[in-house]
Amino acid sequence: MSDDRCDLLCLDLEKAERLRLDRLDAGVAFRLAAQAKALSDPTRLTMAAALAATDELCVCDLAWVTERAENLVSHHLRALRALGLAASRREGKMVMYRLTAPGRALLDAVLASSKVPA
Repeated sequence: MSDDRCDLLCLDLEKAERLRLDRLDAGVAFRLAAQAKALSDPTRLTMAAALAATDELCVCDLAWVTERAENLVSHHLRALRALGLAASRREGKMVMYRLTAPGRALLDAVLASSKVPA
């Protein structure tokens, strides 16, 4: 016997059907999972935390903060931007990045788990 499964069918049909009808839309679940996965990378998580600590940063700043190459930082920023977690704007020859509201909310949720006593 497995501790992960019921030993008999014990379906609470009323509750289960209500939850099934109200479940998360598959498209929304896919998007949210992709966003959560983006912050599972240590470099992207560190970059997001740095962006959250200030108003905006350029690639050079983030490369310095994360101690990573600028081309790697650019790659990670593209991923964050494509998923709606970061936004950018051009200022002359520089591109400035900031966290979006969804990016900040997701980062806050991830970082909250680090504040929970073990």
